[in-house]
Amino acid sequence: MAIIRMTKMLFYGYHGVDESEQKRGGTFEVDLEMRGDFDPSMESDHLEDTVDYSEIYQTVHDCLTGTRYYLLEALAAHIADSLLETYPLQNVKVVVRKPHAPVKGVLGSVEFELEKERQQ
Repeated sequence: MAIIRMTKMLFYGYHGVDESEQKRGGTFEVDLEMRGDFDPSMESDHLEDTVDYSEIYQTVHDCLTGTRYYLLEALAAHIADSLLETYPLQNVKVVVRKPHAPVKGVLGSVEFELEKERQQ
């Protein structure tokens, strides 16, 4: 088993509980860690034997710009489920980060991390 990571993917979305977040939107960062059997691609060196990073990015983009969610937890679950349903991955770790969360105080970001495995 091997890991593919995609980090600091940046998207604009309309997720959050606060009314201003739902109207104005904001930026979101996503990190992925995807585990699977990548032996075929390591041997063949052919794209069709692995997951295409640009397709993964598009799937995450569609999750961020499609359905609106109140909570980072629900958004992360949607991303993880979409990836596991679409690609031959065994395990996915998703981190969704909100850099400008509406919190009264000094805060770098709020993030939620979720790890899910393919159901047998």
